[in-house]
Amino acid sequence: MFEFVWKWAFAFALLALTYNPTPYNYVNWLSGAGFAPVSMMVLSGLLLTIGYIVYLRATLRSIGYLGIGLVLALVSALVWVLYDLEVLSLDDSERNTWISLTALSFVLGIGLSWSHVRRRLAGQHDVDDVED
Repeated sequence: MFEFVWKWAFAFALLALTYNPTPYNYVNWLSGAGFAPVSMMVLSGLLLTIGYIVYLRATLRSIGYLGIGLVLALVSALVWVLYDLEVLSLDDSERNTWISLTALSFVLGIGLSWSHVRRRLAGQHDVDDVED
């Protein structure tokens, strides 16, 4: 469980560093391109890209498109229930952005952790196909 929390937190940080409703994100940094050297922007962009490749590749390999859709549907249904119970209000666009970032990071965290969960539940290990 603790391992999943770290993977989810890193996925959330990756998404929030890329874009969030505050002025402190990569997209806004690129838009105001005069406050930092271009080399720092390129380095930051490459680090974010590497993070996305690791997470997306692991997520697609472990749960696939169907799994991604199911996890997004599950999180969407949870948001819907919270909205119906009036625990959550969806009137604020900034709050909606944070909810979306949380939902997407949850998908990426599950994608990176799914092999470990499946191994514990089924007792089977995932083995990558290796060509000779």
